[in-house]
Amino acid sequence: MSQNIYPKLHNAMWPGVVGKGPDSEPPIDLDTMLDMTAAAEVNGVKFDGVDLFLADPHTSIDATDDDLKILADKLMARKLKVGSAVAPVWPPVGGGAAMGSADERKQFVTMVDKSCRIMSKLSDLGVRDYGLVRIDSASGVEEWSKDEAGNTKLIAQTFREACDVAEGHGERLAVEGEICWGGMHSWKHMVELLEATDRPKIIGFQADMAHTLLYTMGFNAQEHRLLPEGYDWEDRSVLHEALVKVTDALRPWTTDFHVAQNDGTVKGMGSHDKTGRHCMANDPNGKLNITEDAGLWLRNKDGALTKAMKHICWDGCMFPNDDMAKPDTWNNILAAMIKVRDAHGWS
Repeated sequence: MSQNIYPKLHNAMWPGVVGKGPDSEPPIDLDTMLDMTAAAEVNGVKFDGVDLFLADPHTSIDATDDDLKILADKLMARKLKVGSAVAPVWPPVGGGAAMGSADERKQFVTMVDKSCRIMSKLSDLGVRDYGLVRIDSASGVEEWSKDEAGNTKLIAQTFREACDVAEGHGERLAVEGEICWGGMHSWKHMVELLEATDRPKIIGFQADMAHTLLYTMGFNAQEHRLLPEGYDWEDRSVLHEALVKVTDALRPWTTDFHVAQNDGTVKGMGSHDKTGRHCMANDPNGKLNITEDAGLWLRNKDGALTKAMKHICWDGCMFPNDDMAKPDTWNNILAAMIKVRDAHGWS
């Protein structure tokens, strides 16, 4: 067994909330998600921590210090740490579009401010040693496309204001590229937005393997497609070349990382727009070699470890509740995470 202790292995809590609701499946409460995470074990190895979703019904964005102390005690009891967290920057939960009106952009930044306060407090409470606050543009691709240059400029301006707030809390931000978020829906647009924001010490890229696979397929941005039409998935060399191009472009910005599997399709569930379909770690239809392809993000061109992330997180967003209730689901996920750390970790 490898002696690597970094990066720490985390499980995402938002699969219990995202895509759930009256029009899909009921949410899974945070205590249950924590219990299932803490129970997973593979050859004596367990998850080191969790990444949080800062919105009801999990962790309220308006959580009091007393609320956060209760959360910290729950984590300590389960021997789990907190790493990164998702800020609820979207209009339906009180945020606003990063390219929207002045009021909408102000509300976006307010949500980042509240999220950074929570994460700083959890650090003070001794349950957090690393991680970032995750955001996206909270804007649709179609709306963004009506004025690409102007809207990218507005998003970058909002992101810079969010950076000022984060820096004031001693926090950093990471933006997740997904095909459903305007201005972030292709690998080239993502690089352009990060360069336009121009705050590399405070804001970086949060890579999710399920979403970045779709970057190679050009969903919502065919002009940036890298895999040929009718691509034969049996030919790994073509996929590898495409993934190398994406990772070379975004790796210098990457400060947060989700290990995931994808079958080359999109999925929407509940109120969540269609985006990269997250699959089980052992899904036979998965198109990624999880261990090998994770290395493209965790190692430089020359093969040296970047050590840019002290933790990595599994993202099983929009998994069915029945699957999440099975212990084997989490043990298989943990096993996949361990293989990534064995191959690309350090001590």
